[in-house]
Amino acid sequence: MKELVVLVDENDTQIGTMEKLLAHTSGKLHRAISVFIFNTKGDMLLQQRADGKYHSANLWSNACCSHPRPDEPVPDAAARRLYEEMGMVCELKENFSFIYKAAFANGLTEYEFDHVFTGVSDEIPKPNIEEVGAWAYLSKSDLTNDIHHHPGKYTEWFKICVAKYQANLFK
Repeated sequence: MKELVVLVDENDTQIGTMEKLLAHTSGKLHRAISVFIFNTKGDMLLQQRADGKYHSANLWSNACCSHPRPDEPVPDAAARRLYEEMGMVCELKENFSFIYKAAFANGLTEYEFDHVFTGVSDEIPKPNIEEVGAWAYLSKSDLTNDIHHHPGKYTEWFKICVAKYQANLFK
C-alpha cells in the first residue's frame, strides 16, 4: 500500500492527501514532523539516514523525521516515528513549526510544513536499520562547528532548522 501525506496550505490547514513520492516529485506543500532528542548533558542525538533512503541517504540529521498519516494527530506521529526509527520512547513537546522548500538532484522536492518536537532522554537508541545507518550524540558547539565546516554531511532541513531555530532547540 502506498503511503499518503497530508497536503496543507501555508496555515497548516489540510487541503487533501497525496501519495508520498508523488508529493515529493510534484513539490506539493505537505505536513511533516521532525524530532530532536537531547540527553541530560544537552547533547543532540543525530541519525545518519540509511543507505537505502530515497533521498538524502547517508546524510546526518535529527533523531527522526517523517510525515503524519491522514487523520493522525501530529504529536502521535512524532512519538510513533521516534519509536519506529530509533526504538525510543520519551515525552515530546512541540516547540515550533516552519515551512521550507529544498530541491534535490534526483528531481525530488521537499516542501514541508514541519512541526518540530523536542525531548530529553538518556535511553540508548535501538535503531531500525532500514531507516538509520548510524547514530551519535554531539554537543551544540561540535555540531555547529561541523555543520559550518562540512555542510554536505547534513540534510537540508536539518541545516535550516539548526541555523534558524537554535534558540528554540538548545534551551
